[in-house]
Amino acid sequence: MNFAQQVFGGFGEVLQAWNLLFMVGGFLIGTFFGAVPGLTSVLAIALLLPITYSIDVVPALIMCASIFMAGMYSGSITATTINIPGAPSSVMTALEGNQLMRQGKGANALGHAALGSMVGGTVGALLLILLMPLAAEATLLIRTPGKFSLIVFAIVVIVLVQRDDALKAIVATALGMMIATVGIDVMQPIPRLSFDTAILVEGIDMMPIIIGVFALTELLMQARPGSDDVSASKVREVARSIRRRDFIPRLAEVRRIGFFAYLKAAVIGYGIGILPGVGGSMAAFVAYADAKRSSKTPEEFGQGSREGIAASESANNAMCGGAFVPMLSFGIPGDPTTAIVLGVLVINGLQPGARLVTHQAELIAPMFASLLISALILIPLTLYLLGPWFIRIVAIPRGMLYACIAVVALVGSYVATYSVFQMFLAVLFGVFGYFLRRAGFPVISLLLGFILGPDLELYLRRSLSLNDGDASIFLTSPDSLFFLALAALFIYLMAIRPGMRARQSEQK
Repeated sequence: MNFAQQVFGGFGEVLQAWNLLFMVGGFLIGTFFGAVPGLTSVLAIALLLPITYSIDVVPALIMCASIFMAGMYSGSITATTINIPGAPSSVMTALEGNQLMRQGKGANALGHAALGSMVGGTVGALLLILLMPLAAEATLLIRTPGKFSLIVFAIVVIVLVQRDDALKAIVATALGMMIATVGIDVMQPIPRLSFDTAILVEGIDMMPIIIGVFALTELLMQARPGSDDVSASKVREVARSIRRRDFIPRLAEVRRIGFFAYLKAAVIGYGIGILPGVGGSMAAFVAYADAKRSSKTPEEFGQGSREGIAASESANNAMCGGAFVPMLSFGIPGDPTTAIVLGVLVINGLQPGARLVTHQAELIAPMFASLLISALILIPLTLYLLGPWFIRIVAIPRGMLYACIAVVALVGSYVATYSVFQMFLAVLFGVFGYFLRRAGFPVISLLLGFILGPDLELYLRRSLSLNDGDASIFLTSPDSLFFLALAALFIYLMAIRPGMRARQSEQK
């Protein structure tokens, strides 16, 4: 059975009652976490990760996909209504949407955000389905030296994305790699950094890292003084002023934006999503900047531009589809959420790569279908039916909400492994991540370093053993040379050239 038939079968799988429940439930959970400022879809999937031990991999992946899409979209709700982005990817939406809210057109702004999310998410999911077999075939052309250089390229992108904090990103990535070395050596049955302690010989599981640095660290950050609750009366006033029919964008406004604008932003978002560790924030910013550059009315940007909302929301939701490509093809997460979805695959014994797409497509096809259905149907449907209620989410007292999340996180970290030590590690990494965040170190770099570190070491040592310890194999292998050249190009475009331009402008 070919991949297209597997995907069609995936739609039938999603529409089964049990799987449909997981998809709709995941979408509502993702919407809740995405709409509450400070909470994200990453945290939602991290908290639900222990559940994947007790359910089949198919409903687990279906739920993860719907949470991902919903969390990306729902950040626009509070970004528009109260000028507080529910997710980092909604910052550009807040810039335009809240201006429309101040003009009494908040529901219209939410409608355009939902339409942009629907178009972008749909395009991203379709491109994922269409191009995934080609990506799987491409993985077969990459040999061991090329895999090492690919991971080097991924780490370079992860570091460069931080821009102003590149040095801190390097340190955080290196820390993640160091943590991953605890346990058994990747090529020989020799314990490392165990300190003669039997429990450390088993290594450090991915679960405490994810729950610690994403769930517990985020709670500690939000509990700091100055993270006040949003005014409940203000939220209720906003919700009362909105009618359901106000969410439907006017056809004249959509025509003015133009279908090509939606499509271009979606393609930009999908392309950026393929780059490891970049995420929805970069996709939204690049698409917004491009829309402003090519707009016939650039003066409206910053004053309540529906075109700006459409561009940023189309891009950040299309990014969801793109982020799955490197994760499923090479095991390199495209963003923090797919890093945790990778954990779901690993927990269930699935190895990313060509075999997963060609021989086990029946397991991931329902996830693709969930991503597409969530974008095409659930985003507009839930906004129309539940839009006014979504806005009230932010009125929930933060103290009660965060206390419940902390309990779920700790119980989940124990249930996942039935190890008090791993639960202790989750707390330890939560506190460690908190101090890293306070010092400006990106914790996503820590997690990606932990994920990529073992493969980087494995492919390095295998490549050297194939060439009698001669490192020239990385320069003589065409696939390796390609990725090293690509890494050098990104260093020039994202680090060296901006610095040269900055010095030239200072001299003038």
